[in-house]
Amino acid sequence: MAQKDAFKVPAATAKAKEHSMNLEKIMGARKEEEHVVYLGQHKYTLMGYLEPHNAFLPLLRIFIMSRSAKEWSSPQNALAYLNVADNLPHRSEGESVLIDHLPENTKRVLDLGTGDGRLIRLIKANQPDIEAVALDVSPTMLKSARDHFANDLRVKITEHDLSQPLPDLGYFDAVVSSFAIHHLKHERKHELYEEIYDIINPTGVFCNLEHVASPSVELHVRFLNAIGYTPEKEDRANRLLPMEIQLGWLRDTGFVEVDCYWKWLEMALLIGYKA
Repeated sequence: MAQKDAFKVPAATAKAKEHSMNLEKIMGARKEEEHVVYLGQHKYTLMGYLEPHNAFLPLLRIFIMSRSAKEWSSPQNALAYLNVADNLPHRSEGESVLIDHLPENTKRVLDLGTGDGRLIRLIKANQPDIEAVALDVSPTMLKSARDHFANDLRVKITEHDLSQPLPDLGYFDAVVSSFAIHHLKHERKHELYEEIYDIINPTGVFCNLEHVASPSVELHVRFLNAIGYTPEKEDRANRLLPMEIQLGWLRDTGFVEVDCYWKWLEMALLIGYKA
Protein backbone atom coordinates (compact mmCIF):
# COMPACT_ATOMS: atom_id res chain seq x y z
CA MET A 1 0.00 0.00 0.00
CA ALA A 2 1.46 3.34 -1.00
CA GLN A 3 1.74 6.25 1.43
CA LYS A 4 -0.98 8.12 -0.44
CA ASP A 5 -3.38 5.26 0.29
CA ALA A 6 -3.32 5.91 4.05
CA PHE A 7 -3.95 8.75 6.44
CA LYS A 8 -2.52 9.48 9.87
CA VAL A 9 -4.41 8.79 13.08
CA PRO A 10 -3.59 11.50 15.65
CA ALA A 11 -3.47 9.37 18.79
CA ALA A 12 -0.84 6.69 18.50
CA THR A 13 -0.54 4.35 21.42
CA ALA A 14 2.67 4.29 23.41
CA LYS A 15 3.10 0.64 22.45
CA ALA A 16 2.78 1.47 18.77
CA LYS A 17 5.41 4.16 19.03
CA GLU A 18 7.71 1.85 20.99
CA HIS A 19 7.42 -0.94 18.39
CA SER A 20 7.96 1.52 15.58
CA MET A 21 11.12 2.91 17.19
CA ASN A 22 12.46 -0.55 17.98
CA LEU A 23 11.86 -1.77 14.45
CA GLU A 24 13.54 1.29 12.99
CA LYS A 25 16.65 0.49 15.02
CA ILE A 26 16.51 -3.22 14.18
CA MET A 27 16.10 -2.74 10.46
CA GLY A 28 18.46 0.20 10.29
CA ALA A 29 15.82 2.28 8.49
CA ARG A 30 16.99 0.96 5.15
CA LYS A 31 15.37 3.10 2.47
CA GLU A 32 16.21 1.29 -0.74
CA GLU A 33 12.63 0.08 -0.87
CA GLU A 34 9.47 0.66 1.16
CA HIS A 35 7.98 -2.64 2.28
CA VAL A 36 4.78 -3.71 3.97
CA VAL A 37 4.70 -6.43 6.61
CA TYR A 38 1.53 -7.31 8.48
CA LEU A 39 2.00 -7.69 12.23
CA GLY A 40 0.14 -7.05 15.45
CA GLN A 41 -3.25 -5.60 16.26
CA HIS A 42 -2.22 -2.04 15.41
CA LYS A 43 -0.81 -0.42 12.33
CA TYR A 44 2.79 0.74 12.69
CA THR A 45 5.21 2.53 10.43
CA LEU A 46 8.61 4.08 10.85
CA MET A 47 6.80 7.36 10.29
CA GLY A 48 3.96 6.85 12.71
CA TYR A 49 0.59 5.21 13.14
CA LEU A 50 -1.39 4.69 9.95
CA GLU A 51 -4.88 3.53 9.10
CA PRO A 52 -5.31 1.96 5.64
CA HIS A 53 -8.15 3.26 3.51
CA ASN A 54 -9.73 -0.11 2.70
CA ALA A 55 -8.65 -2.76 5.21
CA PHE A 56 -8.86 -3.65 8.87
CA LEU A 57 -5.74 -5.80 8.94
CA PRO A 58 -2.70 -4.61 10.89
CA LEU A 59 0.05 -3.06 8.83
CA LEU A 60 3.68 -2.51 9.61
CA ARG A 61 5.78 -0.55 7.17
CA ILE A 62 9.50 -1.03 7.42
CA PHE A 63 12.35 -0.29 5.09
CA ILE A 64 14.44 -3.22 3.90
CA MET A 65 16.95 -3.93 1.20
CA SER A 66 15.79 -5.68 -1.93
CA ARG A 67 17.09 -9.16 -2.69
CA SER A 68 18.03 -8.61 -6.29
CA ALA A 69 19.29 -11.09 -8.83
CA LYS A 70 22.66 -9.40 -8.44
CA GLU A 71 22.71 -10.11 -4.72
CA TRP A 72 21.79 -13.76 -5.26
CA SER A 73 24.76 -13.98 -7.62
CA SER A 74 27.06 -13.79 -4.58
CA PRO A 75 28.27 -17.33 -3.70
CA GLN A 76 28.60 -16.31 -0.06
CA ASN A 77 24.97 -15.16 0.14
CA ALA A 78 23.68 -18.21 -1.70
CA LEU A 79 25.62 -20.71 0.42
CA ALA A 80 24.68 -18.94 3.65
CA TYR A 81 21.02 -19.04 2.68
CA LEU A 82 21.17 -22.74 1.80
CA ASN A 83 22.84 -23.51 5.13
CA VAL A 84 20.08 -21.74 7.06
CA ALA A 85 17.22 -23.16 4.97
CA ASP A 86 18.51 -26.73 5.19
CA ASN A 87 18.60 -26.54 8.99
CA LEU A 88 15.20 -24.97 9.66
CA PRO A 89 13.42 -26.81 12.49
CA HIS A 90 10.43 -28.90 11.38
CA ARG A 91 11.09 -28.20 7.71
CA SER A 92 11.02 -31.91 6.86
CA GLU A 93 7.53 -32.16 8.38
CA GLY A 94 6.19 -29.54 5.99
CA GLU A 95 7.98 -31.14 3.06
CA SER A 96 6.47 -34.53 3.91
CA VAL A 97 2.95 -33.08 3.96
CA LEU A 98 3.63 -31.32 0.64
CA ILE A 99 4.71 -34.56 -1.01
CA ASP A 100 1.66 -36.38 0.41
CA HIS A 101 -0.62 -33.92 -1.41
CA LEU A 102 0.85 -34.31 -4.87
CA PRO A 103 -1.67 -36.17 -7.07
CA GLU A 104 -0.82 -39.82 -7.64
CA ASN A 105 -0.86 -39.30 -11.40
CA THR A 106 1.64 -36.41 -11.26
CA LYS A 107 3.98 -36.64 -14.24
CA ARG A 108 5.43 -33.14 -14.55
CA VAL A 109 6.45 -30.73 -11.77
CA LEU A 110 7.72 -27.14 -11.72
CA ASP A 111 9.84 -26.02 -8.77
CA LEU A 112 10.05 -22.26 -8.25
CA GLY A 113 13.23 -21.11 -6.51
CA THR A 114 14.72 -24.58 -6.38
CA GLY A 115 17.96 -23.67 -4.62
CA ASP A 116 20.12 -26.78 -4.72
CA GLY A 117 17.17 -28.92 -5.85
CA ARG A 118 16.31 -30.24 -2.38
CA LEU A 119 12.54 -30.37 -2.91
CA ILE A 120 12.79 -32.02 -6.32
CA ARG A 121 15.13 -34.65 -4.84
CA LEU A 122 12.59 -35.44 -2.13
CA ILE A 123 9.74 -35.65 -4.64
CA LYS A 124 11.70 -37.91 -6.97
CA ALA A 125 12.70 -40.17 -4.09
CA ASN A 126 9.00 -40.94 -3.81
CA GLN A 127 8.12 -40.74 -7.52
CA PRO A 128 11.36 -41.28 -9.48
CA ASP A 129 9.78 -41.16 -12.94
CA ILE A 130 8.48 -37.61 -12.55
CA GLU A 131 9.74 -35.02 -15.04
CA ALA A 132 10.78 -31.79 -13.33
CA VAL A 133 11.68 -28.25 -14.30
CA ALA A 134 13.53 -26.28 -11.63
CA LEU A 135 14.00 -22.50 -11.70
CA ASP A 136 16.46 -20.35 -9.78
CA VAL A 137 18.41 -17.14 -10.32
CA SER A 138 21.55 -17.80 -8.28
CA PRO A 139 24.52 -19.20 -10.26
CA THR A 140 25.76 -20.95 -7.12
CA MET A 141 22.42 -22.65 -6.50
CA LEU A 142 21.99 -23.52 -10.17
CA LYS A 143 25.40 -25.20 -10.23
CA SER A 144 24.58 -27.19 -7.11
CA ALA A 145 21.24 -28.30 -8.54
CA ARG A 146 22.82 -29.28 -11.86
CA ASP A 147 25.46 -31.30 -10.03
CA HIS A 148 22.76 -33.16 -8.10
CA PHE A 149 20.83 -34.03 -11.27
CA ALA A 150 23.73 -34.48 -13.67
CA ASN A 151 22.66 -38.04 -14.44
CA ASP A 152 18.91 -37.46 -14.48
CA LEU A 153 17.65 -36.46 -17.92
CA ARG A 154 14.14 -35.98 -16.53
CA VAL A 155 15.21 -32.87 -14.60
CA LYS A 156 15.80 -29.56 -16.38
CA ILE A 157 17.50 -26.76 -14.44
CA THR A 158 16.71 -23.29 -15.80
CA GLU A 159 17.96 -19.85 -14.80
CA HIS A 160 15.09 -17.45 -14.12
CA ASP A 161 14.44 -14.47 -11.85
CA LEU A 162 10.99 -14.93 -10.24
CA SER A 163 10.55 -11.17 -10.10
CA GLN A 164 9.99 -11.44 -13.85
CA PRO A 165 7.06 -13.20 -15.58
CA LEU A 166 7.44 -16.94 -15.91
CA PRO A 167 8.91 -18.12 -19.22
CA ASP A 168 6.98 -20.44 -21.52
CA LEU A 169 7.59 -23.83 -19.94
CA GLY A 170 4.45 -25.70 -20.91
CA TYR A 171 1.94 -27.15 -18.46
CA PHE A 172 2.40 -29.00 -15.18
CA ASP A 173 0.50 -31.35 -12.92
CA ALA A 174 2.05 -29.68 -9.91
CA VAL A 175 3.85 -26.44 -9.17
CA VAL A 176 5.83 -26.38 -5.94
CA SER A 177 7.98 -23.89 -4.09
CA SER A 178 9.90 -23.92 -0.84
CA PHE A 179 10.89 -20.73 0.99
CA ALA A 180 11.40 -18.65 -2.14
CA ILE A 181 8.32 -16.59 -2.98
CA HIS A 182 8.47 -14.55 0.23
CA HIS A 183 11.46 -12.70 -1.23
CA LEU A 184 9.26 -11.15 -3.92
CA LYS A 185 7.36 -7.89 -3.70
CA HIS A 186 3.75 -8.44 -2.63
CA GLU A 187 2.41 -7.32 -6.00
CA ARG A 188 4.68 -9.81 -7.73
CA LYS A 189 3.57 -12.60 -5.39
CA HIS A 190 -0.02 -11.98 -6.47
CA GLU A 191 0.91 -11.89 -10.16
CA LEU A 192 2.94 -15.07 -9.81
CA TYR A 193 -0.01 -16.94 -8.26
CA GLU A 194 -2.09 -16.03 -11.31
CA GLU A 195 0.67 -17.16 -13.68
CA ILE A 196 0.95 -20.45 -11.79
CA TYR A 197 -2.78 -21.09 -12.09
CA ASP A 198 -2.59 -20.63 -15.85
CA ILE A 199 0.08 -23.33 -16.31
CA ILE A 200 -1.39 -26.02 -14.06
CA ASN A 201 -3.32 -28.84 -15.69
CA PRO A 202 -6.92 -29.47 -14.57
CA THR A 203 -7.00 -31.23 -11.16
CA GLY A 204 -3.36 -30.19 -10.69
CA VAL A 205 -2.01 -28.60 -7.51
CA PHE A 206 0.06 -25.66 -6.29
CA CYS A 207 2.00 -26.33 -3.07
CA ASN A 208 3.88 -23.43 -1.50
CA LEU A 209 5.93 -24.18 1.62
CA GLU A 210 6.49 -20.61 2.66
CA HIS A 211 7.75 -18.15 5.24
CA VAL A 212 4.74 -16.06 6.30
CA ALA A 213 4.22 -13.13 8.64
CA SER A 214 3.43 -13.57 12.33
CA PRO A 215 0.31 -11.91 13.77
CA SER A 216 2.41 -10.01 16.33
CA VAL A 217 5.90 -8.66 16.87
CA GLU A 218 6.28 -10.92 19.90
CA LEU A 219 5.53 -14.07 17.86
CA HIS A 220 7.89 -12.91 15.13
CA VAL A 221 10.72 -12.59 17.64
CA ARG A 222 9.81 -16.00 19.07
CA PHE A 223 10.17 -17.53 15.60
CA LEU A 224 13.53 -15.85 15.07
CA ASN A 225 14.77 -17.18 18.39
CA ALA A 226 13.54 -20.68 17.51
CA ILE A 227 15.67 -20.74 14.35
CA GLY A 228 18.70 -19.27 16.09
CA TYR A 229 18.31 -15.68 14.95
CA THR A 230 17.85 -12.31 16.62
CA PRO A 231 15.96 -9.34 15.15
CA GLU A 232 19.31 -7.67 14.48
CA LYS A 233 20.46 -10.60 12.33
CA GLU A 234 17.17 -11.17 10.52
CA ASP A 235 17.31 -11.55 6.74
CA ARG A 236 16.42 -8.10 5.45
CA ALA A 237 15.45 -9.56 2.09
CA ASN A 238 12.31 -11.08 3.61
CA ARG A 239 9.02 -9.61 2.41
CA LEU A 240 6.63 -11.39 4.72
CA LEU A 241 2.89 -11.45 4.16
CA PRO A 242 0.15 -13.02 6.32
CA MET A 243 -0.97 -16.49 5.37
CA GLU A 244 -4.63 -15.42 5.30
CA ILE A 245 -4.02 -12.80 2.60
CA GLN A 246 -2.19 -15.27 0.40
CA LEU A 247 -4.89 -17.92 0.83
CA GLY A 248 -7.41 -15.29 -0.23
CA TRP A 249 -5.38 -14.49 -3.34
CA LEU A 250 -5.27 -18.18 -4.27
CA ARG A 251 -9.06 -18.46 -3.93
CA ASP A 252 -9.60 -15.29 -5.93
CA THR A 253 -7.34 -16.64 -8.66
CA GLY A 254 -9.55 -19.72 -9.03
CA PHE A 255 -7.88 -22.38 -6.90
CA VAL A 256 -10.18 -24.65 -4.89
CA GLU A 257 -9.70 -26.59 -1.63
CA VAL A 258 -7.38 -23.77 -0.64
CA ASP A 259 -6.06 -24.00 2.88
CA CYS A 260 -3.03 -24.09 5.13
CA TYR A 261 -2.25 -27.83 5.26
CA TRP A 262 0.64 -27.55 7.75
CA LYS A 263 2.13 -24.80 9.90
CA TRP A 264 4.84 -24.19 12.50
CA LEU A 265 5.16 -20.58 13.65
CA GLU A 266 6.08 -18.61 10.48
CA MET A 267 6.51 -21.69 8.28
CA ALA A 268 3.30 -22.63 6.45
CA LEU A 269 2.24 -24.93 3.64
CA LEU A 270 -0.33 -23.24 1.38
CA ILE A 271 -2.10 -25.53 -1.08
CA GLY A 272 -4.68 -24.99 -3.79
CA TYR A 273 -6.03 -27.29 -6.49
CA LYS A 274 -7.13 -26.37 -9.99
CA ALA A 275 -10.72 -27.44 -10.59
